[in-house]
Amino acid sequence: MSILTIEDLNYALPDKVLYQEGNVTLNRGEHMGLVGKNGAGKSTLIKILIGEVLADSGKITWQNHVKLGYLEQYLLIEEGQTIREFLRTSFKFLYDLEKEIEGLYADYGESLADDLLEKAGKKQEILEQSGFYAIEQRIEKMAFGLGIAAIGMEKKLSELSGGQKSKVFLAKLLLEEPDVLLLDEPTNYLDDTHVQWLAGFLNDFAGSYLVISHDYQFLNEITNCICDIEFGRLQKYPGNLKKALKLKEIANENYLKEYHAQQEKIDKLENYIRKYKAGSRSTIAKSREKQLNKIDRLSAPERVYQSAFEFPHAPILANYLIETKNLAIGYKHALLPTIDLIVQRGEKIAINGFNGIGKSTLLKTLIGEIPALGGNVILPEGLEINYFSQELNWPNQSLTPFDYVREAYPTLLDKEIRTQLARSGIHDDNVKKAMKFLSGGEQTKVKLCIMTMIKSNLLILDEPTNHLDTDTKRALRQALDAYEGTMLIVSHEADFYENLVDRIVNIEDLQAG
Repeated sequence: MSILTIEDLNYALPDKVLYQEGNVTLNRGEHMGLVGKNGAGKSTLIKILIGEVLADSGKITWQNHVKLGYLEQYLLIEEGQTIREFLRTSFKFLYDLEKEIEGLYADYGESLADDLLEKAGKKQEILEQSGFYAIEQRIEKMAFGLGIAAIGMEKKLSELSGGQKSKVFLAKLLLEEPDVLLLDEPTNYLDDTHVQWLAGFLNDFAGSYLVISHDYQFLNEITNCICDIEFGRLQKYPGNLKKALKLKEIANENYLKEYHAQQEKIDKLENYIRKYKAGSRSTIAKSREKQLNKIDRLSAPERVYQSAFEFPHAPILANYLIETKNLAIGYKHALLPTIDLIVQRGEKIAINGFNGIGKSTLLKTLIGEIPALGGNVILPEGLEINYFSQELNWPNQSLTPFDYVREAYPTLLDKEIRTQLARSGIHDDNVKKAMKFLSGGEQTKVKLCIMTMIKSNLLILDEPTNHLDTDTKRALRQALDAYEGTMLIVSHEADFYENLVDRIVNIEDLQAG
């Protein structure tokens, strides 16, 4: 039974068509993955489904009384609210019901009216059937599964990093158990262990969901159908991602054949019309023109742009590029026991450990963005660091990729800026499009583009694959593999870094002796 029906959906940006006569259904109990290249329109489709973006035309039909759960980027939080208090708001209706019951018993104490006891009894039954007295256990289980418990349940939301808040918002959404989940990159800010926990949770989820994720291993594990966006079409495939990609390859071959056959037919008709419109065969030409106007034209295959990254290397003589002694990291309080770390010249190291433990904080402390709470960070002379932060924070969202590269490198010619952006996969109108209108993947490419013009002997990367499609991740991995310098990387995608690094270090193993 269809819980969502999308009919004849059309939506175009000034520079390209995202969907043309798109049709797809999500049935009750289906676990659908939404895939497509960066900028294909995946996040936009979810925004259309919730009414945040208005389609050009088409019809979106949700089943009556369906409860939607959408992982929003920002949620309203009360000043001073703790993680535990915020997660309890998932069950607000039950807490409100408890207060009603208490009020009924209080009124009964004054009036002794039997109908009040009867009302209280019925409401109490609803409370018990809804699992009210197991709420705390459910919250604790969710917090442990997503790595939130390690942050501290009594910590205030206002004190959390953006990544930590994202995990807490995800937990709240999952606790609410809506009929349909709409999840956009839910594995961002989760480490391997918690990604696996989330996969298990979603596989057991009784409702339906639509999930966007560039972590294809995760998507393959949790889906039983796929919606692919390409050529302006919404194409649904049965099975998990691996099966869908095989079916897509066949479908794409057929589509390209149809497209080229149609183009050949159009060319012949247009040539005939041009040649005979004013001559003796004008009647036939007019007939051909009518025939041409009736053709339902297929969208042209979008040109595929490949990213090609290269991180220039600056030589350095020092043998140790990073050395820490009794380093304490954190904000007001230390997140971990003190850390001893030595990074030798030429090493490529992945740092793992569950999220919230302090991997990003460690990286920011090493580069001096966050002051150490104690101990020392020893860096050699001549060290040149090239740093990738996982946050997509732009001082001015109205500026374009061209503007940001110009700001970073004011001496570059316009042509050189365009060339650099093109090599990183930013082409055509996207070069002069405001950052707020670019997808997460396209914004990440802009950050990487700026990094490719920095000479360094130490690359530090914090979750660089978030938002990137498979082809761009492959290009990035090749560039990191070719990089001649030293590298520290934090990533929740083990299959991205495992064969790239010399060693994998758990952050808890760095504790000073």
